[in-house]
Amino acid sequence: MELYVGLDASMDETSICVVDRDGKIIKECKATTDPTAIHSALKAYTDHLQRVGLEAQAFSPWLSKELSAMGLPVIVVEAVHMQKSLSAQRNKTDRNDARGAHMMRVGWFRQVHVKDDDNQRLCVLLSGRQLLKRKLVDIENELRGSLKAFGIKIGAVGRNKFEARALELVEAAEPLLRDVISGMLAVRKAVWAEYKRLHNALVRVVRQDAVCRRFTTIPGVGPVTALAFKTTIDDPHRFTRSRTVGAHFGLAPERFQSGTIDYDGRITRCGDPEVRTNLYEAASGLMVRCKKWSALKAWGMSIAKRHGHKRAIVAVARKLAIVMHRMWLDGTEFRWTNADGLQADDQPGSKWEHRICRDQSHRRQFNRIRYGGKAPVVVSRAGVKGRYLAGPAYWKPRECLAHSDSSLASMEPASGRARRNAWTTTERMMF
Repeated sequence: MELYVGLDASMDETSICVVDRDGKIIKECKATTDPTAIHSALKAYTDHLQRVGLEAQAFSPWLSKELSAMGLPVIVVEAVHMQKSLSAQRNKTDRNDARGAHMMRVGWFRQVHVKDDDNQRLCVLLSGRQLLKRKLVDIENELRGSLKAFGIKIGAVGRNKFEARALELVEAAEPLLRDVISGMLAVRKAVWAEYKRLHNALVRVVRQDAVCRRFTTIPGVGPVTALAFKTTIDDPHRFTRSRTVGAHFGLAPERFQSGTIDYDGRITRCGDPEVRTNLYEAASGLMVRCKKWSALKAWGMSIAKRHGHKRAIVAVARKLAIVMHRMWLDGTEFRWTNADGLQADDQPGSKWEHRICRDQSHRRQFNRIRYGGKAPVVVSRAGVKGRYLAGPAYWKPRECLAHSDSSLASMEPASGRARRNAWTTTERMMF
């Protein structure tokens, strides 16, 4: 006899529902939210249990690991998918939620990966640091806003000198205002000290982790982004393709299709919001603050030219997730240019393609790039006049055959298919 179990855990009690293969309810009961009590309630059916489903929530990592150690086939299922399935019921109760055991029976669920204890502790470190950072900013903003009512402006000042600046400004103020500001500054001082302590601990963890150190070689990616990405992914092999990692963090556009209607909307925003924010900030730093050019930045700039700066940052953030996952799997370093991916035994002159859009009509054209000598030589299939490739300095060849505009114009075919075929077979150097 095959049996399936649904668990709905709350703070004090856990509702249990056991059904057979045909959907008949065998047992419904409640037990204390404790692995030993839940195992005792299911002890009579242990030999026949095929699957025990637990909704993803705060107790899920603890309960799933303890029950699995006791020999129960426990899985954690996605909460959003479970909620959509159970919303068809008339009443929302813990008893009805436990009847999600029918989903375990038919296999209509999405299993959630449970992180190990080490990554759970690192997640606590990241969330605690982020909480203190938010509270620190809230206190500083409250101080600035409160003093503005009295015409006192703190102005631009660093965090280490913020307290001294505020005390200097309120020194001549009324005693009540001075006492309130002093109390808030005391709290801010304690929060700032603990924030720095947790941040230093995070940096030490990243310094001792080889994967995180490799992530920090990417422009714009710091220790916080590297550690947040690693702890959230936990196991890189659970993704069959690297391109699905961007969608896992909600950086892929959602799609709506019904009948003749079919369009792509905004990004889904699913997954961990903190990791998505860190990837966005890293992409913004790569696009704006990083002065050194790379193939990834050039790709983002081409998107910004067509669709705007913010959409380009989202696209680069999604690409960063893909690149970091592939670096983790392959054990490779970040490639500043596509030429870095060539093997050492490749002879100069081997061809590789770099995709880039060259016009405003959103059509993708391919720029064939020949790598040889001291620097890559760009060979474009776009038009000649006004179509010179605008890119970083190291894309421009140092030694190449010089052509005048007249010679290039004389080589250009009339138009149409003859023009395209000529560009396919004729290589023209542009600089």
